[in-house]
Amino acid sequence: MAGYLLSLDQGTTSSRAILFTPDGAVLASQQQEFAQIFPQPGWVEHDPQAIWDSTLNSARRVLQQTGIGADEIIAAGITNQRETTLLWDRHTGEPLYNAIVWQDRRTAELCQRLQRQSGAEALVRERTGLLLDPYFSATKLMWLLEHIPGARERAERGELAFGTVDTFLLWRLSGGKVHATDATNAARTMLFNIHTQQWDADLLRLFDIPAELLPDVKDSAAEFGTMEASLLGAAVPVRGMAGDQQAALIGQACLQPGMAKSTYGTGCFMVLNTGTRALQSEHRLLTTVAYRLQGQPVYALEGSIFMAGATLQWIRDGLRLISSAGECQSLAEATGYNNPVYMVPAFTGLGAPYWDPQARGAIMGLSRDTGIKEIVTAGLQAVCYQSRDLLQAMAQDGVQPQVLRVDGGMVVNDWLMQFLADILGITIARPRVTETTALGAALLAGLQAGVFQDTDDLQRVWQHDRTYQPQLAAAQREALYQGWQQAVQRVRSSD
Repeated sequence: MAGYLLSLDQGTTSSRAILFTPDGAVLASQQQEFAQIFPQPGWVEHDPQAIWDSTLNSARRVLQQTGIGADEIIAAGITNQRETTLLWDRHTGEPLYNAIVWQDRRTAELCQRLQRQSGAEALVRERTGLLLDPYFSATKLMWLLEHIPGARERAERGELAFGTVDTFLLWRLSGGKVHATDATNAARTMLFNIHTQQWDADLLRLFDIPAELLPDVKDSAAEFGTMEASLLGAAVPVRGMAGDQQAALIGQACLQPGMAKSTYGTGCFMVLNTGTRALQSEHRLLTTVAYRLQGQPVYALEGSIFMAGATLQWIRDGLRLISSAGECQSLAEATGYNNPVYMVPAFTGLGAPYWDPQARGAIMGLSRDTGIKEIVTAGLQAVCYQSRDLLQAMAQDGVQPQVLRVDGGMVVNDWLMQFLADILGITIARPRVTETTALGAALLAGLQAGVFQDTDDLQRVWQHDRTYQPQLAAAQREALYQGWQQAVQRVRSSD
C-alpha cells in the first residue's frame, strides 16, 4: 500500500512526530521539548498549550523535512504519557488548569484517606488491577474538581471534559468533534473496569467523579476520527491509539503470552504479556490492558519506575555534572561495576514494587574520593537495580521472561545494557528501531487501515539489532543487588 504512517508520540519531557514507511522503517523524525513545572515539592505539571503546540509543531516539521503531503498519510496513531490528567471546557476547548502529570504526588494524603475506607482498596484492585495510588488519574481529577471554583457543578452539567493526554490531543486534532480514548489509557485512570471493559459505577461513586466528564472507550485500533485539514494541509484519519508503554509492547512485537519489554525513557516500565488472562499480582505489580483489538482485551503485568532517564536529566540539569547523556557511558566504563556509591532516585516517591509516595531520594556511600564518574555511574546502576526489583516481583508471581526486549532513549548506552543483563541474569535484546513506542502507535493505525492483516504481520516488522548476555558471577550480582536493597531501606518512609 502506497503512503506513510504518522505517529504522534507525546511524552513527558518532549513531543515527537515520526513518519514510518508501511514496513515499519523510520523515514523521518522531529522532536520538541517543553517545560516541566514544579509548583511545590512532589508536584509536577505541564502547560496543556505546550503539549499541543509541541505535538502539532513536530508533525508539521516532519512533513516539511520530507516534503511529504498530509494527503500521502494513510493513517495516524497517537501514543502518550499515561495517567496525566486534564480538564477542559467542552465549548471553548480551553483547559481549566495545567495538566497534572503522572509523576505528581499531591494526592498522597487523599489516597491514604480513601485507603482507610472499608473495602476501597480491594475494590480498586479487583476492578482495575491497579493500586490506590497518586500515580493514577482518578485522584488527580478529584483534586481538580475540588480546587477549581465551580468545576464540580460545571462537570455535573456536562460542560466539562476529562481526558488523559491522548484524549486531549484527539479533541484538539478533531476540532472538538471527538471525545474518546482507548482501552489501554482508560485502564490507567482507576475508573475503568478492565474485566467488563466499561467505566465502573462503583468506582465513580468512590472517587465522586461525574460520569458526564468521561470519554468514549474504543479498541486500540479503531476509527478515532479525522484531523482537521487546516492543521497539516489535508484531513488525516486517526486509526490507532495506545498509552506509551502498551504501544511499546506492540512496537516490540511482544504479542504472545510470556513475552516482555522494558522501556527506558523518563521512567522505566516493564510490561509482560499475560494473554487473555488478567493475572493479579501478589507482589504489588499492576494488572493492566496490554491492548484491545476487535473488542478482545489482552492483559499484562506491569512494573513502573518513576525515575530512569529523568535521573540522568537531573544529574545534567540539576547537578550540572554532565552536559549531555552521551557522556555517561565513558564515565561508567571508567568507574566499573564495583561502585561504592548507590543512588536511590526517589524524587517523587518509589514506584513498584514499593509504592511508597513519601520516600525521597538519596546518594549513599560517598567518600572524599567520590567524584563525578561515581555519581553518574550510580545513576545508571539505579535504573538496572530497579529493573531487578520488577523482574524479581514477576518471578515471585510465577512468570519470568528469559529474554527482555528493551527500548527508549537510554538503550543506546552499551555499558548500561550489559550491566542490565548482568544484574538481571537474563538476555537483553535491543531492536533495530528503538523508537518502539511511536512504532507501536503506527502499527495500530496501519492495522486498522489494512496495511497489516493481523498481529502476525506486526510481529514480522520487529528486527533484532544486538543482544547482551549475562557475564557476571552470581555471587557478585547478588552482592551488588544486596547493597541496593540496603540503600532502598534507608529511604523508605515505612517498612
